Amino acid sequence: MKNITNLIINNNLKLKERVTIMAVNYKLYQCKREGRFLGKWYARAVHNGVVGTDELAEIMQRNCTVKKSDIKAVLTELVEVMQDELQNSKRVRIDGLGSFKLGISSLAAPTAKEYTIAKHVKRVHVLFMPETKIDAGSHKRSKVLVNGAKLAELTNYDVKKTDAAAPDKKEVGQ
Repeated sequence: MKNITNLIINNNLKLKERVTIMAVNYKLYQCKREGRFLGKWYARAVHNGVVGTDELAEIMQRNCTVKKSDIKAVLTELVEVMQDELQNSKRVRIDGLGSFKLGISSLAAPTAKEYTIAKHVKRVHVLFMPETKIDAGSHKRSKVLVNGAKLAELTNYDVKKTDAAAPDKKEVGQ
């Protein structure tokens, strides 16, 4: 697959490389769980690495006039402020990215009087809702982070693309 390099002109009228667009890689897998989906084929995203704060700051520095150290400082402070605001029962919305909020997983209590945090709360977790845009013509919602995403099947993994029947139930548990 070809890499497509986008070029942009910055404010100084210099041409610079901005981003290399590849694709979201996937591989096929066959469902092995009991039920109506047994033997059906699905795509599963395959990730080929992690981009950390240092790498993000380096890329961002190349795309704007802000230094890597300043970007890292802002991102570090963003995490700390988000933690504070989330723990103050606020939602945190980052334009162009989405909203974050805290959720609680808990067990049921027979009565409200018997409910205790220590006994019934299993965990506190972060929920993320990606930003969406609504198309004026179709009124359909689309998630900003996946707009324009391209998919490409991995070529170096083992899967038989035959129209075989669902696997035998004996094989499923093995």
